[in-house]
Amino acid sequence: MPVAGAKPEGLRGGPAAVVRDPELFEAFYRRHVDAVLRFVARRVDDPHTAADLTAEIFLAVLDSAHTYRPRLGSETAWLYGIARNVVSSERRRVAREAERDRRFSGRRLLEPDDIVRIEDKLDAESPGRRALAALERLPEGERAVLELIVIDQLTIPEAASALGIRQVTARVRLHRARKALRGEPGFEAYAEARSEAVETVPVPDTSLLYVRRGEA
Repeated sequence: MPVAGAKPEGLRGGPAAVVRDPELFEAFYRRHVDAVLRFVARRVDDPHTAADLTAEIFLAVLDSAHTYRPRLGSETAWLYGIARNVVSSERRRVAREAERDRRFSGRRLLEPDDIVRIEDKLDAESPGRRALAALERLPEGERAVLELIVIDQLTIPEAASALGIRQVTARVRLHRARKALRGEPGFEAYAEARSEAVETVPVPDTSLLYVRRGEA
C-alpha cells in the first residue's frame, strides 16, 4: 500500500548520498518534506512545534543516513522510523520541562506564510490526531504498528522496517490491535476514509528547514 501523496522513491545514491552532496540533500528534502510534515501534523497541533520537529527529522537524516537499507523498505518508511524517534523524544522532553516557555527560546520565528501553510496541514490532519487518541489504551508495540499501517499508510513490511521488527511480529501486533479496537466507531470510520483518500497537497518550500539555534 503506497503512502498517499508520496512521490516515487529512488533518489540517486539514496539517503547516504545526501550527507556528501548539498544538492542531493535539497532534492531529498523536497521529495519527502510533505510526507514528513503530514506525519508530524497527525501528532502535534502547534505550527511552530510541527516546523521544529520536521526540521529536526531531516537533520537526524544526516546522522542516520548510513542505516538505510533499500531491501528493508522505502525511503519514506525509513524516514517514518526516524520521525517516530524524534517525536517521541520531543514528548519526553516536554514532559520533563517544568517551564514550557523554554521550548521557544533561541528559535527562529516562522514567516506568516509558513504558519498559514502549517496550520492548514494541522487542520487537515486533525481527524488523524483524534484517531491516534483512540489508540492510547493499546500496548505500545501494537499501537505503533497500527499507527504506521492504518494512519500513516505504510505496508506491513515498511512498518516492520520502520520499527525494526520482523514482518511476522508486525502482522501479529496488527491483528491484536485491530481486534482490540473492533467496534470503536471513531477509529473505524477514520481508517476506512484514510484507505480511500488520495491526497494532492503542495510541497512546502525549504524555508521550513532550519537549525533551532542556527540559520536556514
